[in-house]
Amino acid sequence: SDLFGLAQLYQIRGRVGRARERAYAYLMYPAHAALTEDAMKRLSALSDYTELGAGFQIAMRDLEIRGAGNLLGDEQSGHVAALGFELYMQMLDEAVIALGDEPADDREPVRLDVNVDAYVPADYIPYEQAKIDVHRRVAAARDVAEIGLLGEELEDRFGPAPEPLQNLLALQRARIKFGLAGARAVSIAGDRLAVTPVDLEPEQADELKAILGLARYEPGRSQLSLALPKDTPERFAAIRTAADALLAVTAGREQSAQPTAA
Repeated sequence: SDLFGLAQLYQIRGRVGRARERAYAYLMYPAHAALTEDAMKRLSALSDYTELGAGFQIAMRDLEIRGAGNLLGDEQSGHVAALGFELYMQMLDEAVIALGDEPADDREPVRLDVNVDAYVPADYIPYEQAKIDVHRRVAAARDVAEIGLLGEELEDRFGPAPEPLQNLLALQRARIKFGLAGARAVSIAGDRLAVTPVDLEPEQADELKAILGLARYEPGRSQLSLALPKDTPERFAAIRTAADALLAVTAGREQSAQPTAA
């Protein structure tokens, strides 16, 4: 039985005892010393959950043992692999909103393509279900305040956030701010950050260059590009600064475009 999966063992056990006669499922395995760690976990889970209707607990234990896959990498599977994690979560959120009374958010999420270490470490949150929920909440956040509250909640539950998690939260904050400034795609090519589309007036472009220094605005391509440091912490600081600066110079234009009361 140590060679079978947990779902298979649960199905085998469920096949017996369905008539009036009492039945038993005998699961044979070698000595404990010969069992692998995962085999021991599977057999222990089957021993722990024996009551009627324990299928959900068995499934969650199986998820913890086998893992949920690399949600944000290239080792995805199933529907997530076909769509990508963020698009999958967006479609799921839209489906939930369509079934309820909550008004939909028409803002398109910014596509963020940056090759940096930004994730929830396994040694920080050891439970796969909780990790999946954190990634979902980060990707679904549409307000900077949500990210702040989520960071406080995680610190309260699991302790100070490690650097990869801090990076994940920081990137989502920047992503939200880029979106509020009108951008739809942010990417890093080599050592340069590219933000598109960005529509700025000449005075706004000058103001942005004064804040960011070596930033380059190309009105023909509606693109803002910025040289990034090689050091990871400084790189994240530069991305955050670019998001804050772009939002600051475009906020005045959006306010001035709104009609005033007579």
